[in-house]
Amino acid sequence: MSADDQKRISGEAAAQLVEAGMVVGLGTGSTAAWFVKALAARQLDIRGVPTSEATANLARELGIPLAALDDVKSIDLTVDGADEVGPGLSLIKGGGAALLREKLVWEASKRCVVIADAAKKVDALGKFPLPIEVVRFGHVHTGHRLADIAAEFDLLPPRLRMADRGIVVTDGGNVIYDLPSGVIAEPAALGAALKTVTGVVDHGLFLDLADEALLGTDQGVVKLVP
Repeated sequence: MSADDQKRISGEAAAQLVEAGMVVGLGTGSTAAWFVKALAARQLDIRGVPTSEATANLARELGIPLAALDDVKSIDLTVDGADEVGPGLSLIKGGGAALLREKLVWEASKRCVVIADAAKKVDALGKFPLPIEVVRFGHVHTGHRLADIAAEFDLLPPRLRMADRGIVVTDGGNVIYDLPSGVIAEPAALGAALKTVTGVVDHGLFLDLADEALLGTDQGVVKLVP
């Protein structure tokens, strides 16, 4: 089974968790897109809270009614992908540059389910560079301070994320620095240290937020809990 097939079956399994009347957080990325498509096919009476403009556009095309985060009291269920799924369902997210909006939606949710292909499960976080969302004003100086934090944790300096069109800018108008590490030995300590840096909006460590994971594998969908 290809990685895309594994993503598809995990997204389809997650869509079965949604019930009529729910407010549903709609994640961002290739795996989350499969969930949004499967959810739309069920034609339930729900409202979706998208975590990015790309997801909002997809949901509109598929006919899913949308609500802004500030228009709902809470979110019943959020389903989203991850770049890495580590021990205890610790996650690295933000490869799609939507980590801030994703985390805001996750933290407003009663239940969060992460969906992924089998390759996303790792023994330790860090092979995927950790995204850090930074205010654009003075971001070079902020990057220098992030490099100091990285050195304290024996990690390499972060790199400003670029694309063919230039600097990658998030839906919130911020930029992304990616911190290569290999292994993050102390995720909670690193996350706390990054948040002390003025100019850092948030980071892609999602710790103690996922209630379960649905991994697509060659043998079908496997459920993981913390």
